[in-house]
Order: sequence, then structure tokens, then C-alpha cells
Amino acid sequence: MSDASEQIDKLMQELRRGTITIGVLSQLSEPQYGYSLVSKLGDKGIDVEPGTLYPLLRRLEKQGLLESKWDTNEARPRKYYLLSATGKEVYDQLCVEWRSIVSSLDHLINEHGGM
Repeated sequence: MSDASEQIDKLMQELRRGTITIGVLSQLSEPQYGYSLVSKLGDKGIDVEPGTLYPLLRRLEKQGLLESKWDTNEARPRKYYLLSATGKEVYDQLCVEWRSIVSSLDHLINEHGGM
């Protein structure tokens, strides 16, 4: 692997780390369990490994952005996650910031002849 390829891989990983959080929050206005979330995000072009998603869900819950509830009515119990009131507020602000960043970067890239 070339030096450029290694650098691209590292930078893409950093970029994805932050954007996955917004993607996950965007799908939790209705209760979702982990595997359904992996599938839903994948269907929308955001591939998230379960090994990445589950720690993220636990961290977001610990931060108070998500609420969770176990459903034991099925043969296999599932933990469902949902945005908390704080999570909704944080998600809305992240969307505002995301749009601002995208707009600024689009301007910079277009100004300098980027793709």
C-alpha cells in the first residue's frame, strides 16, 4: 500500500467516526435495536460494523442522548434505543453545524477547483 493510500485510509476513518454519530442519531426518532439500525443505515449507504455501533450506542446512552428499553416479548430479548429529549436537541444542533460545515467546505473546494 502506498503512503498516499495509507493516509487516505486514516483520514477517511477519522472523517467517518464523527459522521457515523450523526447518522445513528438521525435514525433514532423511533425505537430501533442494534441490528435493525445496522441494516437501516446500510440500506441508506452508511455501512457500520456492529463492533463499531454497539459501543457507540452505549456511549450515547451514557451521555444522556439516548434512552433504552429491553423488549423481552420476543424469543430473543432486544434492547431498543430512542433519542432522549437532550438527544433530539443535540441532534438538531449537530445538523445545523453539519450544514454550515458542508456549505463552507463546498465553497472552499469549488473555489480552488476541487472535484
